[in-house]
Amino acid sequence: MITLLRLEEAAQFLLILLVLVMKGVAWWVYLLLLIGPDIGMVGYLLNTRVGAFTYNLTHHKGIAILLILAGIGAEMGNMLTNVQSGLLLAGLVLFGHSALDRMLGYGLKFGDSFQHTHLGWIGKPTGQEHAQ
Repeated sequence: MITLLRLEEAAQFLLILLVLVMKGVAWWVYLLLLIGPDIGMVGYLLNTRVGAFTYNLTHHKGIAILLILAGIGAEMGNMLTNVQSGLLLAGLVLFGHSALDRMLGYGLKFGDSFQHTHLGWIGKPTGQEHAQ
């Protein structure tokens, strides 16, 4: 089942790559796709609860879809400005990055530990997994 889920995430990531290539985006957008949303990890400098919130905010596919829809809506309404095209681009980057992370086994975070994700625990067992 894990392999099937990772293949599904890989397909989503490849779809976003295809859309970005078809839109002819600049080279730096691909760098954003790989590492941009990880800025959400900055919250971990305060504590794990804040870190989980900020990380999840920048890795939530629902937020990415809302941004994509806002950008598409602006394009369809012929109201395209840099802000609206930025919304679409931000949504594509967030969605693609989230798919890449999940393909690699990194999920949305719980507030108790960076390693505790909705996909399970990351890394070597520490004994903390059974504390829940």
